[in-house]
Amino acid sequence: MKTASAKAMMNGLDTAKLTETVAAIQADPKLARFEFRASNRWIMGAENRSTIQGFYGAGREDDSRREPWTFTNGEPPVLLGKNEGANPVEFLLHAIAGCVTTTTVAHATARGINIESISTELSGDVDLLGFLGLDESVPAGFQKIRIKMRIKADCGDKELEDLVRFAETHSPTASTVSRPVPIELTIAND
Repeated sequence: MKTASAKAMMNGLDTAKLTETVAAIQADPKLARFEFRASNRWIMGAENRSTIQGFYGAGREDDSRREPWTFTNGEPPVLLGKNEGANPVEFLLHAIAGCVTTTTVAHATARGINIESISTELSGDVDLLGFLGLDESVPAGFQKIRIKMRIKADCGDKELEDLVRFAETHSPTASTVSRPVPIELTIAND
């Protein structure tokens, strides 16, 4: 990430802290390693609840979150739920949208580009034949995810295209779903 210098605040970000963060990570790459965590409990039927609070990053356990975030996962009635909350694939679309947006804003700020507005619409295709195990040739998850971004910024079309393509490939969430990532599932008997 390049660093912005002139303005104290740009796009809602403190440019001095952005510059300091990049410099600290360049000086000590171990500071770039983060471990995020979530826990989940099944409630009943299609409903389950995730709790997120602590994480490790910047060389230490974070203690900035006084209260945990709680998210309820559910399903619509057509998928045997009671609309208890968004379903997990909808949360994944939310995560991708948030991460691509945040990545775009951070890198725009580092490049000195002022963002006036960003809005995104996401959609993805899931074939239940894969989820139900009825056709092993059909993936269980999204077959394709589409993102339509509307962005207004104080730069030319080429610079905006470069920024958005950079953000697409450097968003941790978009990168995670765009490549194989090993998942280790263990059963704890405690």
